[in-house]
Amino acid sequence: MDAVSPSAALGIALIAFGLVLTPGPNMLYLVSRSLTQGRRAGLISLIGTALGFLVYLAAATLGITAIFTSVPTAYTALRIAGAAYLLWLAWGVLRPGAPPIFTVRELSVDPPRRLIGMGLLTNLLNPKIAVLYVSLLPQFVDADRGSVALQSFVLGAIQIVIAVTFNGVFVLLAGALAMLLARRPALARAQRLLMGTALGAFGVRLLVERSR
Repeated sequence: MDAVSPSAALGIALIAFGLVLTPGPNMLYLVSRSLTQGRRAGLISLIGTALGFLVYLAAATLGITAIFTSVPTAYTALRIAGAAYLLWLAWGVLRPGAPPIFTVRELSVDPPRRLIGMGLLTNLLNPKIAVLYVSLLPQFVDADRGSVALQSFVLGAIQIVIAVTFNGVFVLLAGALAMLLARRPALARAQRLLMGTALGAFGVRLLVERSR
């Protein structure tokens, strides 16, 4: 953990936590799969999702160094893009009529290999994860601390641990959580308010932050 500062580790952890609790393609697919085909199918699908995270982590570790070295001004563009995306996500969560956290869709029954493949594809095509690794993760990399690639790897590993852990919890508790939030709309609103406010706060922070 010496490769990154405690504040950088905490920052990426909080953003990862906020994103994993914000409804998106990964959550929609994993929860729907768990509810329609069972927890085992949900956990197998999560393996594919985790593989998608590893693909993004490898790309970030290999590519962010080149971006910072050859185009230093790219940091400003990444910062603005990342901030704008966080604010857009915050609005999507806080806007009137936003869908519940567990919006379920019916899925066909598929074998394990297809479950993994669909989990992988869902994550690779997930705009939240793409923007996280392209625009948000670089905000917490400090060239003065040494290897940019190593920092990117550590920060990405933190995000993966949080995302896989909480997505696994959602898979195991999908049915109970869906029923709880359906019966307790006030709790669902509180969740949206908390996550939307947190994402918006990070977006504003990145927007007003001066380039390092």
